[in-house]
Amino acid sequence: MDRRRLEEAVVKALMLLSTGLITGSLGAILGVVLWRGRAAFNVAILTRTSQGGYSLGQEGGILNAIVGSLCLAGGATALALLLALPAALFLQSDYAGRSRWASWCRLSFDALWGVPSIVYGAFGFTLMLLLGMRASLLAGMVVLVGVEWPIMVRAMDEVLRLVSAELKEAAYALGSTPWETMQAAVLRQALPGLVTAVLLALGRGIGDAASILFTAGYSDYLPRSLGDPVASLPLAVFFQLATPFPEVQQRAYAAAAVLLSLVLLISLASRWLARRLGQYVLQ
Repeated sequence: MDRRRLEEAVVKALMLLSTGLITGSLGAILGVVLWRGRAAFNVAILTRTSQGGYSLGQEGGILNAIVGSLCLAGGATALALLLALPAALFLQSDYAGRSRWASWCRLSFDALWGVPSIVYGAFGFTLMLLLGMRASLLAGMVVLVGVEWPIMVRAMDEVLRLVSAELKEAAYALGSTPWETMQAAVLRQALPGLVTAVLLALGRGIGDAASILFTAGYSDYLPRSLGDPVASLPLAVFFQLATPFPEVQQRAYAAAAVLLSLVLLISLASRWLARRLGQYVLQ
């Protein structure tokens, strides 16, 4: 076997090994969570709220945590989208372009993306104290916006930059303004990637615990307003695993299985929507 074939075989083996490690890790996580939580998983855990003493082994469920996670992540994602899309459009060549200001903005968003979520939680908690607010759904959503916003902006920015320059030049040749070009040509072309960016941020928000630990609080009831404290699945897993009762720890693994299922459903939805919306992309 000559050197080139040997290199090809080694690289192929490394690719297969990496793929196997990734899929095997996911399978191992799912297997452990489902196995450890199988005894506690039932219909009641999905349809009942955690009544008093649930973390001590009494009756109840995690419906309040499921609804709370969806409210927190859904509201934060909607707010982050309102901020991220204009920012991503401004960073394109039609506006800020390749200027120093655009480069500085991208660097700032990259830095914000890497900030640990517990730092966002501490910052949000400090703002809550200054403003006299208490832990609530609104406070948790605002902090999650800080976590999701840089992810969404940078993902959208990269997707928009992939749109061919020829498409925009054709729109300009027809007399379109920069905004008309963005609206009618660029956004339509980049729509699958933009949807994927939104769902990527949603998946990050629904699984984040550190940022909402001090800001969203925890409650055994369903939220009725933005000012109410709200439960979440990550914190439900955290609190129940910290107890010494084996049956409560099984409930924690069942909650973790629900959380993983939601994240996987979001990932599958992003892939399905990307294919569905791909009909607008020029081949």
